[in-house]
Amino acid sequence: MSDKQVITTNKKAFHDFNIFEKYVAGIVLTGTEIKSIRNNAINLKDSFCKIDDGEIFLYNCHISVYDKGNRYNHKEQRVRKLLLTKKEILKMHSKVKKDGYTIIPLEVFLTKGFAKIEIGLAKGKKLHDKRETLAKKDIQREMDRAKSRY
Repeated sequence: MSDKQVITTNKKAFHDFNIFEKYVAGIVLTGTEIKSIRNNAINLKDSFCKIDDGEIFLYNCHISVYDKGNRYNHKEQRVRKLLLTKKEILKMHSKVKKDGYTIIPLEVFLTKGFAKIEIGLAKGKKLHDKRETLAKKDIQREMDRAKSRY
């Protein structure tokens, strides 16, 4: 996908969760929402996905109102439907119910003019895992600095 334009990533998700599987889904949006997304006015922090009646929905995703919109502007934190195949939804639903996974959004991007979202099946990290990840990141940063000096 060379025409993929990343709009936003959920950095907190990579810090707080271990991601096991990733899926790409379409988002059902209104006209002013896609215009706001193209202006990078979207925030995935604290957002999550839930499966209801065989459909998957995105909660707590904040898309700012479009400043040039009129009275038909969208609500900022409305529940948005995600578009996945029935097979993918059933697979995710069984893993969430059986194994205790969580479905979290990872990044939003544009491809061929359409907004897509990458969601992941994840499990929460324990505090010691978070510390371990930060320590590895610090070590890698120090190694990169040492390489750049020489």
